[in-house]
Amino acid sequence: MEMNARYTSFVAIGDSFTEGMSDLLPDGSYRGWADVLAGRLAARTPGFRYANLAVRGKLIGQIVDEQIGRATAMQADLVTLVGGLNDTLRPKCDMARVCGLLEEAVEKLAPSCKQLVLMRSPGRQGPVMERFRPRMEQLFAHIDSLASRHGAIVVDLYRSQALGDQRMWDVDRLHLTAEGHRRVAEAVWQGLGMDAEHDWQALLPPALRTGWAARRVADAQFARRHLGPWLGRRLTGRSSGDGRPAKRPDLLPFEPPSAEA
Repeated sequence: MEMNARYTSFVAIGDSFTEGMSDLLPDGSYRGWADVLAGRLAARTPGFRYANLAVRGKLIGQIVDEQIGRATAMQADLVTLVGGLNDTLRPKCDMARVCGLLEEAVEKLAPSCKQLVLMRSPGRQGPVMERFRPRMEQLFAHIDSLASRHGAIVVDLYRSQALGDQRMWDVDRLHLTAEGHRRVAEAVWQGLGMDAEHDWQALLPPALRTGWAARRVADAQFARRHLGPWLGRRLTGRSSGDGRPAKRPDLLPFEPPSAEA
């Protein structure tokens, strides 16, 4: 990898994590780590171009079918691929198929760009995620193997204690907050060999412990508003991204959206 390389274009591929949920902007759209990273890269290079093909809820097969061909045709300098985690969270998951599809994606993307970046997605504690952890770790081991064979960078967010802090996660407990996305952008930035701007793994101050009753109320609200609908979609094969277009489908000059109200 060339340290402090100058990238003139960037394509982000994936699901809700790369789309930017839940880093909400005043206009109702999502920003997210990929937009933050694109803004920082654009500040270094006039005419910098950026596309974000990510759509929430996408499985790795859908990412391969709908995003990989478009991304390879763009011939961008930098490509990020984060996918497969939604598959591991389904009640039934063929991990051999997931790993095979991920390998297919990497084999197509790696020759088409200057630098491919893969990730070990951040994890948080809890009984729901614990059930799927063996699948997740199998996926991440395969990502490491693919990166080694194809010269990709792996940004390891999974082991980050800071990103495991529940305060880095939105109330749905599935998507990062704005601060979480900011830290992911910094992690990728440093993974690309850029000079660190802050410590993305710095721990938050100790949290004030809430009472038992308040925690149970929060758990009940989470189950009703988020966990129930999420499980319903998993069981019926539906997705929150059904019919939704790519966030930024074309590789065009990029100006960061304003975060001001």
